[in-house]
Amino acid sequence: MDETGGAKALPPVDEDEPMSRVCELTGKGPMVGNNVSHANNRTRRRFLPNLNDVTLQSETLGRGVKLRISAHALRSVDHRGGLDKFLAKAKDTELSDRALKVKKEIKTAQADA
Repeated sequence: MDETGGAKALPPVDEDEPMSRVCELTGKGPMVGNNVSHANNRTRRRFLPNLNDVTLQSETLGRGVKLRISAHALRSVDHRGGLDKFLAKAKDTELSDRALKVKKEIKTAQADA
């Protein structure tokens, strides 16, 4: 507790380090299930997404964009032909705030060109 009687404020969170285990492009997050032993005992567990910190190159912006994405999303970006094309087709509800910001930057850069 601080001098005002309230709870202590948390330190500011650095925006460069995402805390949650959620893919920034697809929205994939942890799932829950059971560990099942040979004796069929069940204990709860979490299935975490395979997240990687990557820098993807944007052709329109001409620079790299650091994102924390799943291995599945990385394959999808490659399949669609790059970050710009992936973000053009991606639903805004699935994207993180950082990815939405990049998507808007790409749209404005394409409109100006």
